[in-house]
Amino acid sequence: MKSVSVTEGDSVTLQTDAEIKKDDLILWRFGAEDSPLAEVNRSAQIISASESTKGFEDRLHLDPRTGSLTVRNIRTDHSGIFKAQIIRNKMIRKVFNVSVYARLSYPVIRRDCFSSSSSSSCSLLCSVVNVSHVTLSWYKGNSLLSSISVSDLNISLSLHLEVEYQDKNTYSCVINNPIRNQTTHLNITEVCQIHSDSECVCCCDATKAVIQLVISALVGVAIVVVLGFEITSRKAEQKRRTPVLR
Repeated sequence: MKSVSVTEGDSVTLQTDAEIKKDDLILWRFGAEDSPLAEVNRSAQIISASESTKGFEDRLHLDPRTGSLTVRNIRTDHSGIFKAQIIRNKMIRKVFNVSVYARLSYPVIRRDCFSSSSSSSCSLLCSVVNVSHVTLSWYKGNSLLSSISVSDLNISLSLHLEVEYQDKNTYSCVINNPIRNQTTHLNITEVCQIHSDSECVCCCDATKAVIQLVISALVGVAIVVVLGFEITSRKAEQKRRTPVLR
């Protein structure tokens, strides 16, 4: 079995390493259910890519000389096992384990509004959203400071860092998967000193406003419940005190 890694949206070619002869038959299949993908049959003059396998429509191309299969604009749900059966006087099998990774966006570095910092330091968060099978890391120069990894699908990651305002070292946040990485370099002056105070105030004020709204709503509900109970109790009391006329 050959392992192949590719980025979502790219093309990948699975090579048979064979030269098709007149009477050869090549069958391509995909997944645990061995769904048919493509066929090369020289004797019957058939070179076709199956459109019956969901998700591969208009994405498959066969090399008529070698029977190699190309998947264009590949998607993450195309990860899996691809099998080629080369049938001649004896059968030859080629198996490919294809891993398709989502494209990586650049990490975003911003000040951490909810972490307490000293007057000489700055709390930072490096964040990415909707990621899977990645590692997020902070570096000081070329030295790894901290990292976090995830294999789940489509989740968000954040990684904290505390730096001194006057720190002259270079810091960077890196997201990577097995085949690619993206790096955002930290500008301490820009993130921590120039715009961050107002951004943090806005961030925190917005959060406080949401909390206050929630608390107000809960208090309102409690008042309504208490008033309803009080009214019901008074009506019941009046009913008990009213004499029954016969």
